[in-house]
Amino acid sequence: MLAGEWYLADDPELIAEAERAAVLSERFNTADALDREGRGKILAELLGGLGEDVAVRAPFRVDYGTHITIGARTFINFGAVLLDCAPITIGEDVQIGPNVQLLTPIHPLEAEPRRNKWEGAKPITLGDNVWLGGGVIVCPGVTIGENTVVGAGSVVVRDLPPNVVAVGNPARVVRELPAHEGEFPTPS
Repeated sequence: MLAGEWYLADDPELIAEAERAAVLSERFNTADALDREGRGKILAELLGGLGEDVAVRAPFRVDYGTHITIGARTFINFGAVLLDCAPITIGEDVQIGPNVQLLTPIHPLEAEPRRNKWEGAKPITLGDNVWLGGGVIVCPGVTIGENTVVGAGSVVVRDLPPNVVAVGNPARVVRELPAHEGEFPTPS
């Protein structure tokens, strides 16, 4: 599966990994919202890598969790779905709006193999300081470059370069973002 080859998702080992993720996700999603330390421990156990000061709001859904790495100071809003049949790498200082979906699985176009439950997966990578607006869908195999902003409701089917704004279905670059160091005050 992680090698990008076709696989059967009902493999007993994958089922066990998915059940582990379901139990940990349920614990996270039902934990006391004010128990940041306890929720952080659950996330650290669920995910493959978790940076410092990451904030994830419940509900949060994953396939396996162990193939997800989230960089420091990233914020993930309510209703995120991260289907990690292939690695999902989220950089530092990323902002993910509500109901965003990061979808690594692919399925055969031909009916017979699809009926026989074959599937594959391609990794997703979000660079540092990416902002995904509410309801964005990122499709399998996509890389989004650092500092890029994707408008709400967009569907990202191809890689996006760094430092751009992209919108639409399919998402397309509508402008470049120049560096404006020092334009805004630094939070204290």
